[in-house]
Amino acid sequence: MKNFTKIVSIVVLLALTITLVPAPTFAQDTACESDVIVQADDWLSKIADKVYGDVLAFPAIVDATNAIAATDDSYATIANPDIIEPGWKLCIPAGGEAVALLEVSSGTDWFAQAAQPYAGVTIRGISESTPPSNYSQEVLAAAFEKETGINVEFETTSWDQMYAKPIQDMEANTGIYDFIYIEQDIIYTYLAREFLTDLTQLLAENPELKAPSFDEAKFTSFIDNFRGDGGDLYGVPMEAFVKIMLYRKDLFENPEIQAAFEAEYGYPLAPATTHQQYRDNAAFFTKYGQENGLELWGTTVQGNTGHASSFYEFFETIAPSYGLYNWGIKDLGGSNYKACVASGGEMNSDLAKEALQFWVDMLQYAPPEATSSTWDEVAATFAAGRAAQGWVYGENAAWIATDATRSQVVGNVGVALPPTSEGVLDAAASGAGYIGYYDGGAFGIPYSSKNKEATLLWLQYIGQESVQPQWATAGSRIVMDSTFEDALVKAQDARTDNYYTLMKEQGPLFKGAPPFPFHPQAQTTAQTYIWQALTGDSTPSDALDQACAAVEEELGRLGYSQ
Repeated sequence: MKNFTKIVSIVVLLALTITLVPAPTFAQDTACESDVIVQADDWLSKIADKVYGDVLAFPAIVDATNAIAATDDSYATIANPDIIEPGWKLCIPAGGEAVALLEVSSGTDWFAQAAQPYAGVTIRGISESTPPSNYSQEVLAAAFEKETGINVEFETTSWDQMYAKPIQDMEANTGIYDFIYIEQDIIYTYLAREFLTDLTQLLAENPELKAPSFDEAKFTSFIDNFRGDGGDLYGVPMEAFVKIMLYRKDLFENPEIQAAFEAEYGYPLAPATTHQQYRDNAAFFTKYGQENGLELWGTTVQGNTGHASSFYEFFETIAPSYGLYNWGIKDLGGSNYKACVASGGEMNSDLAKEALQFWVDMLQYAPPEATSSTWDEVAATFAAGRAAQGWVYGENAAWIATDATRSQVVGNVGVALPPTSEGVLDAAASGAGYIGYYDGGAFGIPYSSKNKEATLLWLQYIGQESVQPQWATAGSRIVMDSTFEDALVKAQDARTDNYYTLMKEQGPLFKGAPPFPFHPQAQTTAQTYIWQALTGDSTPSDALDQACAAVEEELGRLGYSQ
């Protein structure tokens, strides 16, 4: 927990973003510890990092400067935190006063009392190293430890290890982990294998451990992804977000670029709503980068040829945008699943082949790292300004749009729905289809855990309404409806081109992975052929013909295809 102090101060000072909505008394009562004169190429986050060691501490500077400017016109008035000018005089308040303003806690002594029998117990967990998980590890776990006396050993690791380690633990019943990350797409496999503890039942058996501040009704409908057939809960949601299209506003809104695009293509430059428009944008900006000596390409591609991420980008992002759903695997009834067109499936349909051809074609407009890019590298590519547009997991939206120490495109990030084929958006709006991936996960308790009761307190702690807003701004994730209305989130929404508004209003157009109990087996079987299409060792058409046949063979072996 060595980063706790730093992360808490980030959260504290991020919370001060609400001062834009109005300013609290903190700003009026705080004197300037020092002044800073803005230099060329300065960002508020860069100044905050230098002064406080926290890039997200900038709201404290905004708040204090605006408060003092009301009575001393030698200080600047900051109307937009993304825009400051050389020569402006800024007020730097004392960091200690800001940190003391807010501390993450439950706000009640209930957890401390309920945890008394478990004081000194150590619970161990594992999750993928992502912005939401890192926040829960560095901030929430430390706050929980402080309140309860229960120790939390929290491992954040790669996506591959996040799956492999707990599965090995649960298969061997060794009880290494007390809580694990359950991604929305793996829950069905875990339930089928009886890997998880029934949280509803555990709470019923231990009513004294039911936290008054934990209410399942506060969650969005995303929580239903983690229920069993009988409605019992097996995981507490900790993240949920959609995979969106990001684009460079500084490029798309540049008048000279707009004129050049329209002269070449005969219609105005705009964020793509169709695949042809996306292709035109990709080709144009790739050429623009070449002609102007820029490290700029037209699109990202999550095309790693040795990682599952490429399978997921195609089947959960590109394919549904064409109207191909559930990976093209059809349930014909009676647990009889088919993938090939000849037997009733759609994985190698003409529509699927058109979608894969489009995506593979995008490689010519993508930076050279595309075929080694997972979701992490795609986010880094866009943040580095190397792509004009791209499909990016929403959990990365906040830092790409706001953190100038990690992102070169702060202030220039546009957020939009991904492009779709004709009729797909209408089908999604009616509930007959979906346009892309609604991702997310929960923390659950393995059946093999030796500390279920202590871990149950931890899961309820992170499931409180009070801890959600800071978590949402740090990790671009929302699992409760009320979080959308929080002033802190609304302020962050404005800095991320209304990403949170898009998730709230357009989220129902997206969908999670299909409820397949054979998810990992089908994925690992099919991904080899997607890799071959990306490397050029197979045509998209042949790749899907081979993939569907291999998947059907595997489903037959598992008893899911007759």
